[in-house]
Amino acid sequence: MRDFLLVINAGSSSLKFQVFDVCDDRLDMRLRGQIEGIGTRAHFKALEAAGAVLADEPLPAGQDQRAALDHLGNWLRQAAADGHLIAVGHRVVHGGAHYSAPTRVNAQLLRELESLVPLAPLHQPFNLTPMRTLLEAQPELPQVACFDTAFHRTQPLLAELFALPRQFYDEGVRRYGFHGLSYEYIARELPRRAPELAHKRVVVAHLGNGASLCALDHGCSVATTMGFTALDGLPMGTRCGGLDPGVVIYLARERGMGIDAIEALLYQRSGLLGLSGESNDMRALLASTSPGARLAVDYFVYRIAREIGSLAAAMGGIDALVFTAGIGENSPHIRAQVATRLRWLGLELDAAANDSGAACISRPGSRLAAWTIATNEELMIALHTRELLNLSPAQ
Repeated sequence: MRDFLLVINAGSSSLKFQVFDVCDDRLDMRLRGQIEGIGTRAHFKALEAAGAVLADEPLPAGQDQRAALDHLGNWLRQAAADGHLIAVGHRVVHGGAHYSAPTRVNAQLLRELESLVPLAPLHQPFNLTPMRTLLEAQPELPQVACFDTAFHRTQPLLAELFALPRQFYDEGVRRYGFHGLSYEYIARELPRRAPELAHKRVVVAHLGNGASLCALDHGCSVATTMGFTALDGLPMGTRCGGLDPGVVIYLARERGMGIDAIEALLYQRSGLLGLSGESNDMRALLASTSPGARLAVDYFVYRIAREIGSLAAAMGGIDALVFTAGIGENSPHIRAQVATRLRWLGLELDAAANDSGAACISRPGSRLAAWTIATNEELMIALHTRELLNLSPAQ
C-alpha cells in the first residue's frame, strides 16, 4: 500500500487539492483538482497527474466549506483506496510575526492564527476551517501549516517598517508580504532553469486575481509590494492595492462609511472590477472593447512597471524579471505591455518567444532578462510537510 500526502489550498469559494505519493527520494504528484463555487453552485473536478479527467460534476447547491471538504474526503477514499494518507499540508496566508517556518497544527496554533483573521479577512478564516475540521475528526493525523508570509522574513528592518512610532512595529504592525510560497518555489527553480540568474537581482511578478511583486537577491526576499495585509501594492481582481490612508479617513469622516463598508469596498469592489465596472477577470477585460476595461488593464500594467522600478531601486539594480501565476503565465499581452514600459531598464522582448509561451522571453543580449515560470505552491507545501514530519514511505 502506497503512502500519500494531501495538500489543501482553501479559499472563500474554492478548495484546491493535490495528492502526492511519498517515494524514497521524491514526491510524485498523483491527483489534483478543485471544488469551485462553494456557497453557490459548487462544482468538483479532479484529474490524474497526466491530465486525464477522473471527476467533473456539480455538487448540491449551497454547500459550505465543510460540506465540500467532506465530499473531497469521500472521493479520495475511493480514488486513492490503494494508498494510506499519512499527512496533510495546508496553505495559510498569514503567519504573523511569530510563525516564520512551517508548523505542526494543534489547537493552540489554530487559536493564534484565528487572531490574525482581521489582517487577511478574505483568506485566513477559510484557510483555518479544513485544519480545524480534520483536527476534530482525525486528531492523530499529522497536519502542517505553511505560511505565505514566512518567505519574507529575510527582509531587512527598513523593508518591514512603516513610518509610525516604533511601538507599533514591536506590537506587530509591519510589512509582512504575501505569496511567499509562490516566490519560494521560483527561488528554488531558478538554479535549475536559469542558473546564471539564481544569485543575481531578480524581481518576480506573481500576477493573478491576487497580485504582488517580490525582489529576490541571491534567492532571498529583500522587498515586496504587499505589506501589513494582502490589500497593499498592486491593483488586483477586486482589491485596490496601494492607497493613500487619507482616503480611508475621508470615506469615514466625510462619506459616513463604517469600517465594514470600507473593508468591503477595498477588498471586494475595487481593483480591476472597480476600475472597469465590468469584471475582475483579466481574460474578460482583454476581450472587452469598453473604455473601462481598457483603463483597468492600462492601470494594472502601469502599476506593475512602476513597482518594478521601486524594487530595482531597493536592490540597487535588476538583472532579471520572472512572470508567474495565472495572468503572468498565461497572458502574452500583459507581459508585452509590461516589457514595453521597461525598455528603459534594457528589456528587449522576444515577441515570438513571448507569444509562444517560451520560458525565456527576452532577446539574446537583452540587458534585463525576462522569463515565464509556472509556480507550484502545492509542491512547496508538500515538500515542507514531508521535511517537517520527516516522512518516509512505508517499507
